[in-house]
Order: sequence, then structure tokens, then C-alpha cells
Amino acid sequence: MNAERPVFDHKMLQTRRNFFGKTATGIGGAALSTLLDRDLIGAEKPGDIPKPNGTMKEYHNPPKAKRVIYMFQSGAPSQQDLFDHKPKLQEHFGEDMRDHFEMTQRLTGMTAGQKTFPLAGTKYKFEKHGEAGIEISELLPNIAGLADDMCLIRSMHTEAINHDPAITFFQTGHQLAGRPSMGSWLNYGLGSMNDDLPSFIAMVSRGTGRPNCQPLYDRLWGSGFLRTQHAGVKFMSVGDPVLYLNNPDGFDATARRRMLDDLEKMNAKKLEEFGDPEINTRIQQYEMAFRMQTSVPELTDFSDEPQHILDMYGPDVMNRGSYAYNCLLARRMAERDVRFIQLYHMGWDQHFSLPTQLSGQCRDTDQASAALVKDLKQRGMLDDTLIVWGGEFGRTSYCQGALTKEKYGRDHHPRCFSLWMTGAGIKRGHVHGATDDFCYNITEDPVHVHDLHATMLHLLGIDHEKLSYRFQGRYFRLTDVHGHLVKGIMS
Repeated sequence: MNAERPVFDHKMLQTRRNFFGKTATGIGGAALSTLLDRDLIGAEKPGDIPKPNGTMKEYHNPPKAKRVIYMFQSGAPSQQDLFDHKPKLQEHFGEDMRDHFEMTQRLTGMTAGQKTFPLAGTKYKFEKHGEAGIEISELLPNIAGLADDMCLIRSMHTEAINHDPAITFFQTGHQLAGRPSMGSWLNYGLGSMNDDLPSFIAMVSRGTGRPNCQPLYDRLWGSGFLRTQHAGVKFMSVGDPVLYLNNPDGFDATARRRMLDDLEKMNAKKLEEFGDPEINTRIQQYEMAFRMQTSVPELTDFSDEPQHILDMYGPDVMNRGSYAYNCLLARRMAERDVRFIQLYHMGWDQHFSLPTQLSGQCRDTDQASAALVKDLKQRGMLDDTLIVWGGEFGRTSYCQGALTKEKYGRDHHPRCFSLWMTGAGIKRGHVHGATDDFCYNITEDPVHVHDLHATMLHLLGIDHEKLSYRFQGRYFRLTDVHGHLVKGIMS
């Protein structure tokens, strides 16, 4: 075999992708100039929403929101115990659901073998709150205080009945792994609003309900088939917030800069040779990582927060990795123009001991969730921030396992559940949709996951039918071939 042949083949390597890549070797320079000239292409005056600098150069429609904070409650909060009061369940407590109507919703393997499906009313009291008079459970007194600021959707529905595909569906618009997450779509379409932090950041906290159930995977904030530069960056709850944030002992910032400069030169040669856009992505990631060595320590230093702000978020706010800590960190990220901030809180999967576990989850999240909204509002940021709070599906009105007035559990129910929103472009002090007396079917204004995604994109200035990406011979989008704007929840 000719020893020079591999070198020859390497030099002759030419694909359509490489050809177009080589004709665009100025990508790195263009990306850098975009960062340097961001002020020139951004908002015309303070408070305006900056122009997009991703694949979109103009908004499809006037945007209401410039950023999103999504407080995802992983495991599925029980709507009957929190947001959708059903006195009929208490009135018919213990009776078999099939005596009242036909059960057409498919069952999970956890309850398919039950001989009876006893109705389980909630043990918690509901009261009307605010001028809007929205009924909310006593388990969420702080969130209840947001009644006049929230839009409570009681008619959400989804297609998946098990956790992993249901969570994946909410994050990516598809039940199977491999699609870009919503934050990645925004990064791809709108670009970044800041130079020193990622445009899309994810944080995970564990609750006291069932903290070890239903793992969350990095693909939930991944970029799928989009370039990896659009993936979310996970902030860790232990150690450095971002891996390898600090330089090794004896290696200072000057040495790091020299190393990155040399590395950039080598990567630039490979970019010129192969034209692979992922090489440019790697160059940009190294540069962002260098800037984050300064920006992240400042971001995560709460020493400049007044005591009354820390108190507002609750006693766990200084516990790294807690939900309260992540909520305050989310507000600080929003101030620094991180576009998509994803909080995941695990532990809402109450199949058996719901009253004990649910109360713990609510203690974890109630005060801090409300504090985040109030904090943004008092800083004038709620008007351009879109807030979403909810899980991947609902819970059944029949009990899983043994039923008593003090102890009961609920299985998965994708047919109807609750989710609340507030902030930019959202109708406040409003309840959208309704379910029947047994919280089994939707009776008014159903909202599908694709509809929610379409509406969120619209509020960010994006027509969900126009933001697409060609992959494997077809055009993909977050809402696939579905989705309608939910005009009833928009102000």
C-alpha cells in the first residue's frame, strides 16, 4: 500500500458540504463581527427588544417577549389537588369511576390490572384569590397570590402517557428523542442577546416528593439535528457551575488566552480545509468558555442581593442546587439577557402517598416560584419576560392502589391537566378552558402542546410555521405540522 495514499485521499476529500463550507470560511469572522457589532444591530433605545441575529434577521410579527423562563415541574403535578377543584369527586368519594361514565382514556401498566377505579377527591381546601377570583389550593398560598397576574390554563392535553416521552414532547415537540429543544430553536432563530453567557441555560433541582424518580437527560436541552452551538448549557448544582470553569493551579488567564489563540489558529486551518461548520462551533464555544470564566462567577455571587430579596425567595435560597437558588439565579440570568432559562424540578410523580409527597413538593416550589414573578415585576421585567409553570401531563381522578381519606395516589392522565403562565403578552387574571365534573375530559377550549409552543413562539416574534430547518430531506419545525395560536390566553 502506498504510504502517501491516505494523505492524498485526505487532500482530495471533497463533498458538497465541504465545498459550500470552504466558500464560507469567513463564518468565524462574521460570527465575531456579529458579537462586536451587537450594539449596532440591537435595540434602537433602552427597553426595546433587540433585533434577532440568528437565522432570522427580522421578526415575523411584533414580539411581546424577549426572554422565557420555563419552570418545568417534572413528574406531573396533580391538577385536582392544586388548580382544578372538583367537589363532585369528594361527593362521590370511593365510588367506581365506571359507574358514572365510560373510561375511554388508555391506562398505564400500573393501573390497568386494578379491579376497581375509586374516585378520589382532594383533602385540601380551595379558595378564590384576587379580583379575578381564581380558585387555587391551600398548598400553594404564594402562587395563589399571583392570581391577578396569571393565566391559568385548565384544558391542557398531550399525547404521551408515560414520563419520558411526555417530557420530551413538551421540550422538543416530539415524543422521540433527537429533535431540537425549544430553547435551541430560539437560539437558532433569534440568536443571542448577550456576549458573555450562553443564550440557553438549563438547571435541575430535586424535590422532596419523590426525588429519585424519573431521571432527566441532557438531550432535553440538546440541539438535536441543529448545530451544537444551539444546545442549552447545564449549570451544575455541585462543584463549578460549568465544568472546567476554573483554570488548573499554576495556569493563569494569560496562559489560557495564549493557548486558546494557538488552538483557534489550528481549528481555523481545519475549518478552511474541511468547511465543517461544527469546527466553527467549537471555536465559538472555546471563546464563550473563556468569557464565562469571568461572567459566571459574577452571576452566581449573591453577595450583592439585599436581604429582603433573599428572604422573599425563602430559606433554601442560599442552598446551591435548590429550587429557590435556581429561581433567584434565573432572575439574575434574565437581567443579563439570557434568552431561554429552563428550570426543572423533579419529584412530582405521586402514585401512592400523594398527600405526604405533594405537600413537600409544594413547599419546595411555591414561595420561590411566586418570588421570581414578583421580583421580575418589581424590576419592570415581567412585561418582556414570558413565564411558564407546569408539568408533562395530569393525574387521574381515580386512586391508584388503596384509598383512604388521608392517603391516596394518582396515575398518569394526559387527557386534561393544568398549567399557568404570566408575563409578556399573556392575559392576566384569567382562566382558560375547563374540564368536566370529574376532571376526566376537557369541556371548553382545549390547548394541545403544539398550540402552546405555537403561542409561545408568536409572543417571541416568531411564526411557528416559518421557523424551520431542513434535515434528512424534509423541513422540520418545533410544532411539526401542527399547532394553532391560543388567542384566548393572549392580551
